[in-house]
Amino acid sequence: MSAIKKTVPSYIITIISIVVGLVWAFPLYWALNTSLSLDTNTVLIPPAFFPKPMLIDSFIYVIQNTTIVQWYINSVVSSVVVVVVVLFITMLCAYALSQIKFPGNKIIFMLILAGFMIPSATNVIPLFMQLNSLNLVNTYWGLILPQLVSPIAVVIYKQFFDQMPIELSDAAKIDGASDYRILFRIYLPMNLAITWALAIVLFIWTWNNFFWPFIIINDTPKMTIPVGITQVQSWYGIAYPRQLASAVLAALPTAILYIIFQRRVAQGVAITSGIK
Repeated sequence: MSAIKKTVPSYIITIISIVVGLVWAFPLYWALNTSLSLDTNTVLIPPAFFPKPMLIDSFIYVIQNTTIVQWYINSVVSSVVVVVVVLFITMLCAYALSQIKFPGNKIIFMLILAGFMIPSATNVIPLFMQLNSLNLVNTYWGLILPQLVSPIAVVIYKQFFDQMPIELSDAAKIDGASDYRILFRIYLPMNLAITWALAIVLFIWTWNNFFWPFIIINDTPKMTIPVGITQVQSWYGIAYPRQLASAVLAALPTAILYIIFQRRVAQGVAITSGIK
């Protein structure tokens, strides 16, 4: 009897999880369904839950009549640059705050903590004005530079560097190792899983970032993929299959990345949520 009582909650949790999963997945299915349908079938009442006939004309149209390939290149380049630079800078900063004692150490760390407590939307107007004065509006530098600031990555790295045994760095310093050698030869290999998790989460976040690229970039060829797909239009008004085909193409790289590295993504989400 007790075994039955124990299994009942697990069945309830399983059913709730399945229902939540279906609710979450349905918009994705509907986007794919619409992208494979005719324009006239998207306004049918009752709606068609399966595309008849199933066509890929919308995908062909988006590929042939838009600069989606250039949008892909812009997104890949900006995302990779942001990931590499952010990880390198935040790693150095976190190591200095964690392992090197200098005046103002705690004050700097408190300012970094305050940095990610401030909503990013409040900085948009002064940041745009500053970049405009530097003639960086509508440039790749203006797109990338503001995304290189990631206080939470500094906090995460510092948290893990603080947990490293002090004996490791002391022994390395006795052998004549510099701080750079200690960081890249000892600390980084021991925290490589954290670096991978952060890299994947940063890449997905940068790839999906819409707000800042939408503000700073006006030229269509310079747009990233989330902003570029808003330019997919039709002479006859809104073409839902074409717009959702572009959305599916935009989401495809991150979906593949998630499928391949889903454990790393889950680990990164847990880390950035403050769970050790």
